[in-house]
Amino acid sequence: MDKPYLLHFATPGPRVSPFDVNMAYDAGWDAVIPYAGVGLDDIAGFTQDAIFSRGPRGARRTGLFIGGRDALLATDMLEAARGAMVPPFEVSVFADPSGAYTTAAAMLAKVEQALAARFAQDMNGRSVLLLGGTGPVGLVAATLAAQAGAQVRIASHHGAAQAGKAAALLRQRFALDVEAVDSGSAEARRRQLEDVEVVLAVAKAGVQVLSAAELAQAPRLRVAADLNAVPPAGLEPVGVMDDAKPLATHAEREAPAVGIGALAIGNLKYKTQQVLLQRMRETETPVYLDFAECLAEARRQRT
Repeated sequence: MDKPYLLHFATPGPRVSPFDVNMAYDAGWDAVIPYAGVGLDDIAGFTQDAIFSRGPRGARRTGLFIGGRDALLATDMLEAARGAMVPPFEVSVFADPSGAYTTAAAMLAKVEQALAARFAQDMNGRSVLLLGGTGPVGLVAATLAAQAGAQVRIASHHGAAQAGKAAALLRQRFALDVEAVDSGSAEARRRQLEDVEVVLAVAKAGVQVLSAAELAQAPRLRVAADLNAVPPAGLEPVGVMDDAKPLATHAEREAPAVGIGALAIGNLKYKTQQVLLQRMRETETPVYLDFAECLAEARRQRT
């Protein structure tokens, strides 16, 4: 009898995400086993416990999923797990802490799609402002945008100091040219919007980062994307179902800026995560899925 497909779900936090558990079962895994309190110091031993118990054939039916809330810690854990493999005892590993990797990847993929279709542009050289950009999704989205050649600015509603810490972390970790800016006042936001081409609202649910009147003050705006599906919208004029819909705030322009809403992004995030979970289960050769792989898959899945 064939061995079952087992996905071991490790998180440094106190509990795993029910969202990810549901996604894994729907992707065809026979069992998803949760483990809380598994940190960087634990993941190598955890990995070797998983790979040696089933033999090389059983290892191909075994996977590790890394969750948590820390976007960069999850990457470190993935690399530590990878380093603990002893071929042919080797399993696939997927890191997606709080869905940050697949969500940020879906957001960037949708923005790229809108820029290409509406303005014949890509991310290279675009001026990108992330509002509420110090959380897990913001850090990954800033990294992916900067790696695609964008001029990235991170702002936080918690203040310029918090944004500065996030930008410094990305500069140190990935050698990215990422800037921290102030968005704590209406005047500060107005200054930031003077030359911005892409606005990414990545603050927590229920926080509005820009009103319609403020967004109208962005004369060079091309795309505004909002992750917030909980009222009020993060970007007031962007509806949750908008998918490159022209913004009323820029309707007078020959080529109006467009908005991308949370559910348009979420649909692509869902497809991306589902396909990657299925790939882990079906592959004969172990795969290691980080945010770069998430972006590559999101680009393939967008329609």
